Amino acid sequence: MVRTIIPSCVSGSIKAPSSKSMTQRAIAAAVLADGETTVMNPSYCDDSLAAITIATGLGADIEKLPGKIHISGSSGIKENILNCGESGLAIRMFSPIASLFPSEITLSGTGSLRKRPMSMIEEALRQLGVTCRSEGGYLPLTVRGPMRGGSCEIDGSISSQLLTGLLMALPVIQSDSMVKVYNLKSRPYIDMTIQVLEKFGINVVNEAYSGFTIRGNQKYKSCSFEVEGDWSGSAFLLVAGAVAGDVTVYGLRPDSRQSDKAILSALDKSGAKMSISDDSVRVSQSELNAFEFDATESPDLFPPLAALASYCRGTSVIMGVSRLIHKESNRASALVEEFDKMKIRIEIRGNKMFITGGRISGAQVNSHGDHRIAMAAAAAALGALDKVVINDSQCIAKSYPGFFEDLKKLGALVEE
Repeated sequence: MVRTIIPSCVSGSIKAPSSKSMTQRAIAAAVLADGETTVMNPSYCDDSLAAITIATGLGADIEKLPGKIHISGSSGIKENILNCGESGLAIRMFSPIASLFPSEITLSGTGSLRKRPMSMIEEALRQLGVTCRSEGGYLPLTVRGPMRGGSCEIDGSISSQLLTGLLMALPVIQSDSMVKVYNLKSRPYIDMTIQVLEKFGINVVNEAYSGFTIRGNQKYKSCSFEVEGDWSGSAFLLVAGAVAGDVTVYGLRPDSRQSDKAILSALDKSGAKMSISDDSVRVSQSELNAFEFDATESPDLFPPLAALASYCRGTSVIMGVSRLIHKESNRASALVEEFDKMKIRIEIRGNKMFITGGRISGAQVNSHGDHRIAMAAAAAALGALDKVVINDSQCIAKSYPGFFEDLKKLGALVEE
C-alpha cells in the first residue's frame, strides 16, 4: 500500500501500542502453563498473530477477544508444521519450546525471515540432545525432542532471542541446566523475559548475564498477565512530537525493562522539550541539537533516531550499527538510501552512523518491507518541505498496525 504524508503538525494524546515482545513472551509461557491464562491488552500485530498460530499448533486452546486473549496450556501437539511469519523472536523462542516435544516439528517462515541465519539455533539445541536440520543454515528448521537438561554455550552477539527461548523451555525439563552466554547484546530483553517468567512462577538465576542457572522440574502457573505499552512503537510518536508538534503518549511504564525506553535519553540529549509522568510522556517541538547515542542495546531505535537527528542542528552520531544487519532489512543501508532521497545525509563509518540535520525534502521512498523504516519515513515527513510518498507501507502491520491511524488522530495528514 502507498501512503502519502503531507507536511502537518501533530498534537494531542494517544495511547501507546501494546508491546508485541511482551505479548509473544506471555503467549509462549501460557502454552507451557497448566490451566487458563488471560493475556490482557495484547498486541494483535502480525508477529503476535504468528505466535498465536504457533501456540495453537503446539496444542494450546486460544480465544481471541477485544482487549484480551484466553489461553489454555498445551494438551499435545496439533500441528507438525509451524509458521513463524517474519518474526525473529518467534523462530528463536519457539524452537526450544517445540524441542520439548518428542515429535518431529518443522518451523517455517516467510519473507525476510527466510534469509536470516538459523545455525545458532541448531548448534544450541544439539548440545541439549535435540535432533535438528535446516536448509543450509536457513529455514525451514526441523527439530525433534525431547530436549534434555545439561550445559549449553551460545553466542549472544547477534540476538538475545535464542536465550529467551532456552530460558522459557529449560525449566520444565526434569534435570537442572546451565546456559553460558558470550558477548550478550540487548540485555534488557532478557530482563523482560525473566520478568515474564517470574509472573508465571518460574525462577532462573542470572549470573551477570554470562551464565544462567535453570532449576529443572518447575511448573508454569496460569495467571492474568497485562501487557504494558510498547516503547519501540511509541518512540516514533514521541519523535513526531519533537519535530512537528506536541504529543503525549500514555500507557507507558517509566519503570519498564524494555530497552527502547532509552528513547527518553536520546530525546533529552537532543534538547527536546519533554515531561514525564507516572504513565505518560509528553514531547513538544523545540530547537534540536546534534547528539551522540549508543544504540547497541536498543538497535530498534536507529530508525526513529534517524528521523530525530534529521531535525537536529549539526551531525548526530549513533553507535551500534553492527546490530542492524539481520533485521527485516539491512537497516543501516536502508536508512542511508531512503533518507538520501529526502536530502538528509547519513554516513556509516565502522560501527557508527553519522546523520547531518537539514530540511527534509519531498520524495518517494521505499520501506524495504521493514516496518520501522516505513514509520521512520513517516515521522521524518511531518516537517518536510513537500509531501513524502511511502511505498509498501503496509509492512507496519508487523509490529504496529494502527500507526498511521494514530498519526491521523494526532492531526497528521495521511493520504491512502
